[in-house]
Amino acid sequence: MAHNLALGAHGEDLAARYLTEAGMEIVDRNWRSRYGEVDLIAAEGDWLVFVEVKTRRGLGYGSPAEAVTFSKQRRIRLLAVEWLRDSGRHWSRVRFDVVAIMIGHGPQPQIEHVRDAF
Repeated sequence: MAHNLALGAHGEDLAARYLTEAGMEIVDRNWRSRYGEVDLIAAEGDWLVFVEVKTRRGLGYGSPAEAVTFSKQRRIRLLAVEWLRDSGRHWSRVRFDVVAIMIGHGPQPQIEHVRDAF
């Protein structure tokens, strides 16, 4: 379990750096409520982006992006509503992205950014 937590934290660090280098601003990380956690929340222009990060070492359980199931999507939407209510800020546009990371297949991690994934 600790190994998976370390892998997930490393993936979130990679995703945050990738998104920042792509011009996005990280607004919040690992925001929690009683319903769960949002990995990253970023701003891109007038968009507020809720980002689910999935990191894998292999494809034995499918691709990282495939791990974002319908129930996971529904939970992230619920968390987004909570975060927006608690933030007190207004955003004209909101979207949900997935950053899928494969580690161990070559010298560099493979990062796929799926915009407006759900």
